[in-house]
Amino acid sequence: MNFRPDQATAVRALRNAAPYIRLYKGQIFVVKAGGALFGNEAATHSFMEQVAILHQVGVRVVVVHGGGPQLSATQNAMGIVPQIVEGRRVTDPQTAAVTVMVLNGTLNTKLLGLCRQMGLSAVGVSGLSAGLIVAEKRAPVVTQSGATVDYGQVGDIVSVDASVLRELLDGGHIPVVSPLSCTIDGTPLNINADTVAAAIGAQLGAEKLILCTGAAGIFESLSDPSSLVSYTDLAGLKRLTKAGSFADGMLPKADAIERAIKGGVRRVHVISYSAPDALLAEVFTNEGTGTLIVADIKALTAAESQAPSQP
Repeated sequence: MNFRPDQATAVRALRNAAPYIRLYKGQIFVVKAGGALFGNEAATHSFMEQVAILHQVGVRVVVVHGGGPQLSATQNAMGIVPQIVEGRRVTDPQTAAVTVMVLNGTLNTKLLGLCRQMGLSAVGVSGLSAGLIVAEKRAPVVTQSGATVDYGQVGDIVSVDASVLRELLDGGHIPVVSPLSCTIDGTPLNINADTVAAAIGAQLGAEKLILCTGAAGIFESLSDPSSLVSYTDLAGLKRLTKAGSFADGMLPKADAIERAIKGGVRRVHVISYSAPDALLAEVFTNEGTGTLIVADIKALTAAESQAPSQP
């Protein structure tokens, strides 16, 4: 009996994916989705379908979501002018109230609804849940341009207690995490979602932190779409930062990547949410679709280092 072409393709894909399924079954992946994803219903649905597949083959998935575009849109609708400095939002008391409404309300609920549609057991939490993240208000900082900025009700992480996430994962659930956190006395603070995802990944000892963004990965030159970096390490990341390869929203990502790897996450991936099945392709193929970052290039396997270039 001969397979039809579509059947042969499906069988070949399963065979190619099998070694990765064996390797990652039972491992923890922290997958962070930027808020820009949620402006596209089809892309959002595709992303959650891919999360569902990871879950169904035995990967323990934690989803962390941002919400920058939705926050800005809601601020504008309420007559509040968004202020974003070096990729981080200035959060005055009015903006803090909007942040609670959008992150813990609209977006977290939307993702939980999609999980319900797909038959997934998901639980929405935030940094406030069960002491997951304790933060302190960020002191005024001097930016790269030399200006001093008070970010308002924005937090820096003091500690992470991922017990609630472990309990959910052990129970077969997918935690869906809003990055909103609080001080020890319960004052809500806005924290960049990349930063939160990196801290959670480190605390959980995640095998992978996957950052799903609007960009295809990290580029050596922001103006050259052919300069995608297939893989690099912390030394390469530092060189790219000094060369000006990061701007705006990518600046917090560069910091989060470094913190995650130094905290013990073995692999960090930066991929595009708009590329078809990018999450699955990054996990279940040698080539991947975006940028892989490790502590040291020497830690890459022969298959991972088949990419043509590195910084």
